[in-house]
Amino acid sequence: MQVAFLLFDQFSNLCLANCIEPLRAANTLGTGRGFEWLILTPDGRSGRSSSGIEIVADAALPVLQVSDYLFVVASYDHHRHDTVQTRRLLRAAARRARVTVGLDAGPWLLAAAGLLDGRRATVHWDLLDAFTERFLEVEASRARVLRDGPFWTCAGAISAMDLTLALIAEHLGLAARLDVEALFLRGEPPVGQEDEAVPDPLVRRALALMRDSLEQPLPLVALARRLSCQPRTLDRHFRARLGAPPGTVYRHLRLSAARKLIEDSRLSVAEIALRCGYDSPAALTRAVRRAYGVPPSGLRRG
Repeated sequence: MQVAFLLFDQFSNLCLANCIEPLRAANTLGTGRGFEWLILTPDGRSGRSSSGIEIVADAALPVLQVSDYLFVVASYDHHRHDTVQTRRLLRAAARRARVTVGLDAGPWLLAAAGLLDGRRATVHWDLLDAFTERFLEVEASRARVLRDGPFWTCAGAISAMDLTLALIAEHLGLAARLDVEALFLRGEPPVGQEDEAVPDPLVRRALALMRDSLEQPLPLVALARRLSCQPRTLDRHFRARLGAPPGTVYRHLRLSAARKLIEDSRLSVAEIALRCGYDSPAALTRAVRRAYGVPPSGLRRG
């Protein structure tokens, strides 16, 4: 996937990082490079964030030919950036992108260019009232992320990670999303705390039980009993929240833990198999080869 980030001066560096870092992690943890990105500014000069960090641009916006995603990243000074030239550039760029995404105050610039007319959209909530009064043709909502056709809008930095994780799941699958969440400690809460990133309490408790029992995996019936629910109820919640049955998620958590041990430790394959609930080293080797295309020795060399 080709992703272009268009930066306007005084943009939120946290917004940008919460998009780029999950994509970088997805590339690092995956079996191939799933995403490529470049940094653009309207004129090709470097962009400066609201915290004073200077980002060197790869090119000016008019140079962009095609992209799968165009992220418009703006925060402070959005009124100053809302010019006739900016509107013209955005309209032309949106025609060359499969999906155009507005982050933080970015939706304001997209709306000013007429790109959100007749669509549902959100914006940073500090701007929502003014946005609603200014753009009568846009159905504004107090939401974290909204998708309407080829235009997505996002309210701020934290929801930017939600949007990017969803994008990773769509293109690389649920397993990739779970791996990225775990890397940023987003899907694995601190000791003694529940994972607030998963809004479904049943799924949250189930994931915690799964992580605590990797060495001796619980059968689905036993897992449901520990959670005081029926197996079919647990299955329904997992499919609705994560798009996969509990068994698939459980196996992935075990395999992901095994991969980390293979790459980051000197433990034998037999010891890792034991720690991650595999019947034998051969069973772990088959699972690793099926998922990553190489045996454990290939991951360790990498």
